[in-house]
Amino acid sequence: MTSPTAKKPAIAARHVAAEKRFNCQRRRLLTWGAAAASATLLPGCERSQPEPPASPAPASAPVVLTALIWAPDWAEEMHRVAGAFSREHPDIQIALQFMIGNSVEENLMPKAATNSLPDIVSVNPNPYAATLADQGLLADIGQCAAWGNMLDALQADWTSPAQRRFGIPTGVATTLIYYNRDMFERAGITATPTDFDAFISAGLALKKAGLTPLALSGGFPNMLANGPFSHGFANEIVANFPDWRARIAAGTLPLDGAHGIAIFARLRQLADHALLQPDFMRAGYDDTLRLFAEGRAAMTFQGTWAAGSLMRGRGQRVGVFAAPWNERGRAAVPVIGSETGFAVAQRGSERSRQAARMFIDYLYGPGMPIWQAKRQNIPPLRKLDEEVAGDRALFALVEQIERQGTGPGLYYSYLPANTIERLHALLQSVLFGKMAPMEAARLLHHSIRDQARTESK
Repeated sequence: MTSPTAKKPAIAARHVAAEKRFNCQRRRLLTWGAAAASATLLPGCERSQPEPPASPAPASAPVVLTALIWAPDWAEEMHRVAGAFSREHPDIQIALQFMIGNSVEENLMPKAATNSLPDIVSVNPNPYAATLADQGLLADIGQCAAWGNMLDALQADWTSPAQRRFGIPTGVATTLIYYNRDMFERAGITATPTDFDAFISAGLALKKAGLTPLALSGGFPNMLANGPFSHGFANEIVANFPDWRARIAAGTLPLDGAHGIAIFARLRQLADHALLQPDFMRAGYDDTLRLFAEGRAAMTFQGTWAAGSLMRGRGQRVGVFAAPWNERGRAAVPVIGSETGFAVAQRGSERSRQAARMFIDYLYGPGMPIWQAKRQNIPPLRKLDEEVAGDRALFALVEQIERQGTGPGLYYSYLPANTIERLHALLQSVLFGKMAPMEAARLLHHSIRDQARTESK
């Protein structure tokens, strides 16, 4: 699935107070949906004899929707949204489960293989999910009000080759460097770095000042891939191979060459220069967020989806800058696309699919303030309340990145599903010093080549 190719509207312009009209449209849609569902469920009866009297038709049982959700840091908010929805729609209950492991795909693959996807699932905007849609495992949700309100440039991410509209993201996605302004001043750093060499120099200055330069989730390889790998891929591969997407599909992208090796070598440099926290090999997702929020690290490499946790540190002055994974003298290639989103399984009754679509519209309507207050990410919608929670400096930086031109999304949007899992292990092995960057690049190259051969059979 390609990354957005059209310029997205300015972030600030999207936050115009037109939410009232959208909510009215959404309520009309939900009212119509509930009425349609009820009409479908009431069978027509024809009274043939006055005796014996017909028994009253039993009340329809509530719809119970199963949901398998990727929400590493907002599970509580998802429970609150589901509870609020069921109170408003007592005939629909949500049975929530949360994905575990390092990726969405490893949770989906066994269920998709047995045609047992839950009613509502988290998916990524990538070829794997698009294939599930075109195979008839994911329903088209283009009739949802949330789809109609989604940014035009993001809709391409969520449209399959057969034009099935299979999902809606939770936000515009990129990964950034969050930094503690006070620590930068203490280390004598007067400007944020704009290339990788300058980034290493800033890290060394922070270390000299007695500070931990960078918090990194070595124990959660998803973030190693979202951060160092995604930006390394953009600046080494996308910048040098304009036909990189076609080469991935054909299995001919030369990731075993100098550019592929450089991606892993830059990750290893962070450890070689001792810029990471002492327990980086065991640090999970929440550990890294907490380390930065508590003022125990000067920087962290994190996504826009974590802004709510990071921009509101304990009385700290927090800033953000674009990841400088580019060489000196070369402009950074932007990395921007869609966050993980929600989809509806095709299996099950039309009644359950209708109820699932209603829940998705609730997520992006009345339920959105519940999770947005925690996440404070970049919303994927055109029309939003002007009071939407979020840091305006962060919004402005993402707008600036968007204006730089098109680039790849995050790694999960273009790598083959099986390669995603292979990459996670390779990144950890290199970071921990168990594998050389050259070997990791060779194995990644072979994985993509082998996946292309399998797909062509």
